[in-house]
Amino acid sequence: MAASAFHIVIVEDDAVTRAKLAAYFAAEGYRVSEAESAAEMRALVQRDPAHLLMIDIMLPGEDGLSLTRELRAQSDVGIILVTGRSGEVDRVVGLEVGADDYVTKPFSQRELLARVKNLLRRTAQHAYGGGALRRFEGYSYDMTKRRLLRPDETPVELTHAEQLLLALFLRNPGQALGRDQILYQVAHRAWDPYDRTADVLVQRLRRKLGDTARDPRFIRTAHGEGYIFVAPVE
Repeated sequence: MAASAFHIVIVEDDAVTRAKLAAYFAAEGYRVSEAESAAEMRALVQRDPAHLLMIDIMLPGEDGLSLTRELRAQSDVGIILVTGRSGEVDRVVGLEVGADDYVTKPFSQRELLARVKNLLRRTAQHAYGGGALRRFEGYSYDMTKRRLLRPDETPVELTHAEQLLLALFLRNPGQALGRDQILYQVAHRAWDPYDRTADVLVQRLRRKLGDTARDPRFIRTAHGEGYIFVAPVE
């Protein structure tokens, strides 16, 4: 799809940063709107729904993490958090509340453009490409609705990041997935040896599935390689 088909909303309270980002993405052909607060963003997208939101974490009145959590509960719109904070806890929390990506200031506009293109391509594929039901050990996961049911058909509440991670495992059963591959697919960014985000997400998904690293039914650690989904998938 052409860039002009996508509506990007930049939610940033700093007028200079907001104007620079808006001008850059408009020059790249995107339809761009600006909001300086969560309230202004809500009013804007109610009139004109967005395909992707860039949200600064440090917004006045209501922080970007709370806003992201609210948005994710309502839709699968693409969300990139933009922040000056770079700690691992912040990255994990951003993913847990539903962000698709996490960009730390200062950042290259060209790098941000690449991430935006990648995310819009993925969300478009999700919207128009359909999905499938995957089954494993009595569990069933709807890849389109991102809904996981236990063998007794009760739902398992997954965060957005856990949904993406489970879908990645179910598309690649029996294959060793490295931490770099997991982080790129879930958070759309590169991994470094000190980044424990992928391990934290795997641990949390294991707990949701009642799995353990010591006696794995579903996710086995492949030392030096990453993680393997070992249960048969139908």
